[in-house]
Amino acid sequence: MIKPLKKAVLPVAGLGTRFLPATKAMPKEMLPVVDKPLIQYAIDEAREAGIEEFCLVTGRGKDSLIDYFDIAYELEATLKERGKKSALEALAPSSVEAGSLVAVRQQEPLGLGHAIWCARSFIGDDPFAILLPDDIVKGRSCIGQLVEAYNQTGGNVVAVTEVPSEHTNRYGILDVGSDDGKLVEVKGLVEKPAPEDAPSNLSIIGRYVLTPDVMKYLAKLERGAGNEVQLTDAMAKTIGEVPFHGLRYEGTRYDCGDKAGFLEAQIAFSIDREDLGGSVKAFLKKYKQYVDAP
Repeated sequence: MIKPLKKAVLPVAGLGTRFLPATKAMPKEMLPVVDKPLIQYAIDEAREAGIEEFCLVTGRGKDSLIDYFDIAYELEATLKERGKKSALEALAPSSVEAGSLVAVRQQEPLGLGHAIWCARSFIGDDPFAILLPDDIVKGRSCIGQLVEAYNQTGGNVVAVTEVPSEHTNRYGILDVGSDDGKLVEVKGLVEKPAPEDAPSNLSIIGRYVLTPDVMKYLAKLERGAGNEVQLTDAMAKTIGEVPFHGLRYEGTRYDCGDKAGFLEAQIAFSIDREDLGGSVKAFLKKYKQYVDAP
């Protein structure tokens, strides 16, 4: 019997150095794409997938992420007094049911695998999702698509995308077995192979559904690439123990941990909004000369 998936872990302890000085005094996950912070997009995506419990793996200086999901009594009272109904409605998604969100501290930056291990008490013996807020996927809930696949296959399911063959040395690449065009069997994981050695051009993005079987390998705290505890290494060790699949998800991914990706997301998430689309299209026309310039 496949156990229902109701938990999500969100690793948010990173320093956000690529966005300094903006992230000197605020978590990068609080950077807004249009009018919602990155962390809100991740929580909304998980909720759409039916996930009900959330664990933020935080670091020093990240308390504002927890405060964001608290009730802002003074603000809400003021908005009610002033009849700001639309503003109150905009606040609603930032509220969570009491007891449904917890936070644990990752005291040292020892990698993604270590961050997930820090959430071991929250995970327990249950399957869980991982969402990296740096990645935003526009379209139907990406983690929801993984949950649908998990409900069919069980085991581990990760979101995958095709990367240019010449760029395989930048990513963790799947060694694949059977492939129906959407769901692929994972036979192995190869970290940053040279193009001529890459077993495929399928790379994992920041969305995972994992069984608790991975935790026994993370608990060994073995160091891998970068002298960090690598989640990829622990996942690879579960191959053969539990089913392992990659899903070619539907939607467009924006890497908001990269400045260019972050700026592209601003346009993508505003251009089709009724309240902003016209203005965005109008001001983009002013920059056409720069786009067309050699």
